[in-house]
Order: sequence, then structure tokens, then C-alpha cells
Amino acid sequence: MTAPVKPEEHGSMSTATPTRAPEQDAHGGQQPGDGRVGGGLFDPKQLLTSLPDALRKLDPRVMIKAPVMFVVEVGSVLTTIFACASPTDWFGWAIAVWLWLTVIFANLAEAVAEGRGKAQADTLRKAKTDTVARRLNGTDEEQVPGTELRVGDLVVCEAGDVIPGDGDVVEGVASVDESAITGESAPVIRESGGDRCAVTGGTKVLSDRIVIKITTKPGETFIDRMINLVEGAARQKTPNEIALNILLASLTIIFLLAVVTLQPFAIYAGAEQPMIVLLALLVCLIPTTIGALLSAIGIAGMDRLVQRNVLAMSGRAVEAAGDVSTLLLDKTGTITYGNRRAAEFVPVHDATEEELADAAQLSSLADETPEGRSVVELAKEKYALREGEFNVDTLTGAEWIPFTAQTRMSGVDVDGRKIRKGATGSVLAWVQERGGNVTDDARELADTISQAGGTPLLVALEDERGPRVLGVIHLKDVVKDGMRERFVELRKMGIKTVMITGDNPLTAKAIADEAGVDDFLAEATPEDKMALIKREQAGGKLVAMTGDGTNDAPALAQADVGVAMNTGTSAAKEAGNMVDLDSNPTKLIEIVEIGKQLLITRGALTTFSIANDVAKYFAIIPAMFAVAYPGLDTLNIMRLHSSQTAILSAIIFNALIIVALVPLALKGVQYRPVSADKMLRRNLAVYGLGGLIAPFIGIKIIDLLISLIPGIG
Repeated sequence: MTAPVKPEEHGSMSTATPTRAPEQDAHGGQQPGDGRVGGGLFDPKQLLTSLPDALRKLDPRVMIKAPVMFVVEVGSVLTTIFACASPTDWFGWAIAVWLWLTVIFANLAEAVAEGRGKAQADTLRKAKTDTVARRLNGTDEEQVPGTELRVGDLVVCEAGDVIPGDGDVVEGVASVDESAITGESAPVIRESGGDRCAVTGGTKVLSDRIVIKITTKPGETFIDRMINLVEGAARQKTPNEIALNILLASLTIIFLLAVVTLQPFAIYAGAEQPMIVLLALLVCLIPTTIGALLSAIGIAGMDRLVQRNVLAMSGRAVEAAGDVSTLLLDKTGTITYGNRRAAEFVPVHDATEEELADAAQLSSLADETPEGRSVVELAKEKYALREGEFNVDTLTGAEWIPFTAQTRMSGVDVDGRKIRKGATGSVLAWVQERGGNVTDDARELADTISQAGGTPLLVALEDERGPRVLGVIHLKDVVKDGMRERFVELRKMGIKTVMITGDNPLTAKAIADEAGVDDFLAEATPEDKMALIKREQAGGKLVAMTGDGTNDAPALAQADVGVAMNTGTSAAKEAGNMVDLDSNPTKLIEIVEIGKQLLITRGALTTFSIANDVAKYFAIIPAMFAVAYPGLDTLNIMRLHSSQTAILSAIIFNALIIVALVPLALKGVQYRPVSADKMLRRNLAVYGLGGLIAPFIGIKIIDLLISLIPGIG
């Protein structure tokens, strides 16, 4: 019915199709792509390769950015000085060594997270090549280094050329290899006009000739930005991360004051404490576990997006995704498959299904649109019509009537028959103009299909019996498998889903009901999208949406999480704060889940860190004051070997737990779509209770092992 389109062609976000088809997991979500920017999960070998970076981070100018660990480093220095003053004191040296290890382990967690990004950046650098550009100077061409290109320059690229910089195609159409960016070997079509005009520097033209208008300066290309992002060079602390750092710093100051004022009381009680013991107490009191892992958690959150071929322009965007309250999802390509498909043939009362199917198929043989091909396929599958090699080339003597925006119908004249297929009004007018009668049931069938959310295409035939309507082809948007279940999960998270579509309200409502979304916006314009986002934000909600066209850019910029498709225009990619290299609109749902996983991981490990400090009190406080206050011995519920082994065991556990939690910080706490109340109860039960119990067990085991060492036990 509609005019044929080129591969991957679309006019707006609503018909976007992904450039690759990632595997789906059991819950309908994508598995990490095998793209070149993807990274694997935690590898123990990374601990060794990241050790030099961890040692370099011992620089106080670096450490001061993490107040908790800076205090531990200062304590390590002071402990080392006191140990040097008593070189034969094994306890002082043991405490000093383990305090230094605590700092190194903390740096190691961050270095491992950054190391994965650097490995991905090295791969991207290999894809970045210095090219010679064919710059247009009027009608002439001149060869210049790609580094000399400026915004607005026009360059020519033909088959075999590497595109020298980011830009938009302003002339021609070509097949482009983007495997250096997405890891997908299948080429994509880039052409002037529309929303698939953007090209990326470093990709390769495989066919034809295009003229590109450069839109970025040298050193600011998409690959350059990707390298900076995955390396962490552009990563800034998010508001929640800053707030948590302030809380940790405040707790550190409070415990520092508590330890400083503890010594006068100890002297008064006749139990003066060595400075090494006080420093050990301070390190065990302050929340070192979360202080050590906080930065790694943030970096790993961005890395999990990279594994799925999504680039977040800032950690703020990832965090905002976890707090999203409203999700704007385009209907076509996101909730439904990219194209309407013929679902059934509905004849009028004086025609048969076989007669209608035969005419519909004949009129669609030259229609190369997905809708037209689906009509041919339905007739073959349901009625076994024209199976095998029969096609437009084998139908001799046929005169094909192409679709135009004026006539709004297409068809064929063959064997003395005239067949037309198209919009209801156009086909009815054609029949009436030729003297035919239009029965009421033709209009009723079309109205019924429209009210059900489908698209009716009328089919008419003129033969020896005269012109008449045979019936209606029911074109239907097919909702993707598993979408209703995913919307149920989002609802459990407290997220409202809104379907955006250009369809009329009747069609939009039918699809929304079938898919299970909470609300819909029909006949949406760019202004409507902006107004909807602003209304939601005015109510204190965070909004996420996807887009790929220039007309989507304002809404992407307004949304708290704007995910631009890599196949889209430069304007869309500049406006969004995330770019999906796979150009898969359903990725937005995964992005929200990753954002929530980041927040849950940070909260869970903070709970664990604060909870496990409680057990350390039971190890150290009785050991310090049991001599002066024998009653405190009742708090020594672990029955540790001696005061020195108790303190040393707590310090060792404090260091080792950081290394033990590195894989969890990098991989993230498992996320389940449940309400906030259930999630809080679960985390308190698992990480709060676990944080209380684990140190009792760990410290006791370490104490038993230390007591077996000759000269100590």
C-alpha cells in the first residue's frame, strides 16, 4: 500500500529498527552484546594487573579525594612511625602492615574497575585511525589530513574509504561498516535526509558515494568521547555519591573525636592505650568498607552499561536511570515490531475469503513494503496461493499501479481485471466513480478494524461483473513477546509507562491495552512530548525516553534520562545523555534496571559496612579495657585469645572484607523488580544481618589462626 523504502529507512523514532538482534534472556532482557566496547565480568587476574595502579593511588593528593581512606592512610603512616620506634614489637608491625594493605586493597578495587575501562579504551584506540580526507572546495576536491577538518567542511567518501570525522550525510546513500563502534559485522545504510544521516569517524564506507558535512572538531569525535568515557576520564561523582561521601566524612570526624577523647578516660581509669591500638580502633570504627568500594561501585555501574553497548555521558545519567518514575516508550519498534502485518482477510457479505485473498495478493506482488510482503505471505500460508517462484516478474501482461500520496491506493490491471488496494475513502471513491455500489458492510468492517486498533485496507475489483468491494485486509501492529510481563515488572518497581505514538487515539488505546502500558499519548508531536515530560517533572518525577530524530532532540534534552540511538541524527546524540550503539529502543528498560542495580548495590554495601562495624566493637573495646573494667569481659562473646590477637584479627578482617566484596561491587547486587518496601526489608535482612554476623565468624577464625603462630599463641 505504501511506497517501497530502502533498508533501515524511517522517518522518525517510531519506525526505528535495531542494527543487531541481541539474544534475549529469560526475562526478556538483552544479554551483554559481543560488541567491541563490551567487557567481561570480574576476573581475579585483574587484581594482579591493576596492582601498579593501586600503588600509584597512594599519593596523598589522590587519596584526599576519598576522606575515609585518606584517614586510614594517615593512620598507616603514623602506625609505621610508632612501629619503627619499637622495632622488636611484632604487634605494631603487624598492625602497620595490615593498615597499609587496607589502603592498597581499597585502591585496588577502584583500579580494577578503571582497568576494565582502559582495556576497552585500548580496543577503541585501535579502531581510531588517522585518515586523509577528500575535502570539497567548491566543485574541486583537495586531500587534507583528517585532523585539519573543521565543523562545516564537506568531504567525499566512496567505497573503501574510512570516514574521517563525525558528521551528517548531505548527499547520496551508502552502506557503512560500523563494526569498530558497535561490534556488529552487518553493514548499515546511511543516507541524506531523515534520521539515518549521522556517520561516525573511523567507520568504513562499503559501497556507493556520499558527501558528509563534518559536525565535530578533531579530538572531539564520538570515538574520542567513548575513549574518555570508558576510561573514566570524564566520570564525575553523582549527587547521591557526593552526599554519601559527606556522610562518611562526617562519621569519620565523629569517630575521630571519639577516639581522641577516649585516651584521657583511659588514663583516668589506669588503662592508658598505646597509640597503635587507638589508631587500630579508629580504622575499625569508621566505615572503611563502603569508603573503599564507593568509587568502584560507580565506575562499575557505567561499565555494565558499556557491556550492553550503551554509553552514558555521565554517572549522573546512570544514577538518574535508577530513580526514574516515568518511562516514555515509542510504540513502533519498541512495544510493537517495526511494521504492521496482515493478520486476516475479512470479505464483505457477497464475496469469499479466497476471492479476497487472491485479489489482495495480486495487488501486493509489486509492493515491497513490509506490509505488502505480509499480504503476499498471508495469502500463501493460509490459502496456498501462488506458492513457489511466482512473483511480479512471472506475471506477464500486468500493468502495475503504484501508490501515491494523492491517490492513497495501488493495484494492478491484469487479465481484464482491475484490482485496487488502499485507504478506505480512496477505494470507496474509486468504486463509486466507476458506477459501482458500495455496501454498508464494507464501511462497517473498516470501522470495526479501526476501533480494534488495526489498520483497514480495502480491496476492490472491477471485472465482467462490474466494480465492487471484495473486503478488507486487517493490518495489525504485533506487540513484542514478553512486553506485557516486562511492564508488570516495571509497575512493581513503581514506574509508570507511557506509550508514545502518532496513531489515532482509538488505535493507540487498543495497542496500549494489549501491551499493558499505564498510559498513552496519541498523535504525538515534538511539542506534545516536551509538554508531557515537563508535566511529569513538575510533579517531582524523573523521566526517561528514547529518540533518534532531530525532532526528538528537544525532548531528549528535557528528559532526565535521554537515550539517543546511534543510528540517529547528530542532534539527537548531542541532546541525549546516553547513546545506544545497538540502536535498540527496548534497551531503555534495561538501562533503568542497571541504574536501579547501581543504587541498590551502593545501599546494600553501605548497610553491610555500617553493620559489620558493630561486631568489631565487640572485638576491640573489651580487649582494650577488660583489665581496668573486668565487667567488660562479658562483651567478649567471641572469646578471643588475647587483647593483641583480638585487635589484630579485627584489622585483618577489615582489610580482607574489602577484597572479598570487590566482585560484588563490580558485578552489582542482583536486582529483582519488587516494591521499595520489600527491597528495603530484603537488603536489611541479607546485608544488614549479614554485616552483623560475618565479622563475628571471620574475626574468630582469624584469631584462632593467629593464636597458632609460635611466639604469639
